[in-house]
Amino acid sequence: MTVLNSALDTGAPEFAANRAAMLEKLAALDAEHAKALAGGGGKYIARHRARGKLLARERIELLVDPDTPFLELSPLAAWGSDHTVGASLVTGIGVVEGVECVITANDPTVRGGASNPWTLKKALRAHEVAHANRLPLIGLVESGGADLPSQKEIFIPGGALFKDLTRLSAAGIPTVAVVFGNSTAGGAYVPGMSDHVVMVKDRAKVFLGGPPLVKMATGEESDDESLGGAAMHARTSGLADHFAVDETDALRQARRIVARLNWRKAHPDPPPAAPPLYDEDELLGIVPGDVKIPFDPREVVARIVDGSDFDEFKPLYGTSLTTGWAELHGYPVGILANAQGVLFSEESQKAAQFIQLANQRDIPLLFLHNTTGYMVGRAYEQGGIVKHGAMMINAVANSRVPHLSVLMGASYGAGHYGMCGRAYDPRFLFSWPSAKSAVMGPQQLAGVLSIVARASAAAKGQPYDEEADAGLRAVVEQQIESESLPAFLSGRLYDDGVIDPRDTRTVLGICLSAIHTAPVEGTRGGFGVFRM
Repeated sequence: MTVLNSALDTGAPEFAANRAAMLEKLAALDAEHAKALAGGGGKYIARHRARGKLLARERIELLVDPDTPFLELSPLAAWGSDHTVGASLVTGIGVVEGVECVITANDPTVRGGASNPWTLKKALRAHEVAHANRLPLIGLVESGGADLPSQKEIFIPGGALFKDLTRLSAAGIPTVAVVFGNSTAGGAYVPGMSDHVVMVKDRAKVFLGGPPLVKMATGEESDDESLGGAAMHARTSGLADHFAVDETDALRQARRIVARLNWRKAHPDPPPAAPPLYDEDELLGIVPGDVKIPFDPREVVARIVDGSDFDEFKPLYGTSLTTGWAELHGYPVGILANAQGVLFSEESQKAAQFIQLANQRDIPLLFLHNTTGYMVGRAYEQGGIVKHGAMMINAVANSRVPHLSVLMGASYGAGHYGMCGRAYDPRFLFSWPSAKSAVMGPQQLAGVLSIVARASAAAKGQPYDEEADAGLRAVVEQQIESESLPAFLSGRLYDDGVIDPRDTRTVLGICLSAIHTAPVEGTRGGFGVFRM
């Protein structure tokens, strides 16, 4: 039998404590998400509505098919910065006329939809998702261009936005721009470089230079409509392919464009799958509030894979890493899940072999993180932990099947790399509110700094200030702890979002479906040199 038998005791005090800690973190997360939903705040939302305009998420809701999910990406972008949470842009994956698309929507209630450095990072990430998974890109445009006080951080890297649009088109991936308001200066190239353009009557304004700039540059007197209005672009310049009478008409026309794309997925959708045997709500009580306390990742696997059916690979070898085969919403996956936190040589070699097998079979990989990193110490160094850890990282880096990562608990040090952290280009990476990620744990990092400082003082023959040392350790621990938290990391787009553990199966199912729009093909022997 390969169906997992759960040993989770939902009546145990530990389960109740874990669940309470997770719910507290989810409540805090909801408060941060509410900041993104609030956009520019009540005053600017009211002003926007008074102009007869829809909000960014309302536009998305009318664009996507009824009763289908919209997986929002990077909702906490810019968290902890001087900019509004959400970075004045909504991005995500939604279904339009039966076609999975990447959708981006400027939020004009935040500084007129102007782009700051985090907006740029978020938009580039959305383009990356579209390109890697061959998903059509739909941009709902209303932006005043670059937030000028931030221009030094936007202008030069911002050119990649337009480069991406042309490369998506060259790759045969459709791009659609629906212009609801301003799309000026550099922003004019968004519709200019899109395959399909819809503009809204009396609202859309697309020009390289507005009337004041034209007056200053050429002395010419002009107005918005004659210079860059929707009617002019539909009748005179030809930039507008479709002329919409209002916002709902523009969204209707965008849906018709997608309906006529003749778009096909590389892989057919699987038939409906059996749900897990265990309640998804129980995921709230599995991960301890303290990342130092280990937990069995099979309990997580049992609550996210089809029928809780899991064929484990090498279950008696390298037991700190659980590996095996399953299906998730009908899609085959290979799963690597950290059990006890530390990765030893056995786990590293086991992972490398398993990743090679997944590539032979063209099966995507799912990494479930709970690792403090690779084991250190004299015996482990002499046993080859460096070369074995490098073997695992090599396998991850050169694997070509799509990777999905979920940070459940700890994700520290090189273990974060070996488990396909952000730098290793997973197609999607999400965090639970219980996740923490840094070069090492706060206490370990503060302790290392203390040991180094103590040794330096001894080498100089100077007395060591124990009181100052205690103060330094406390400050460092607090800093690393705050910089390890999911909201901090998500704000910097090191993940694609912090999710409720109960939504994990749904989120991964949406991602796997999107992934299979593009061909899923593994590496055939191209892993480079493994140190044996």
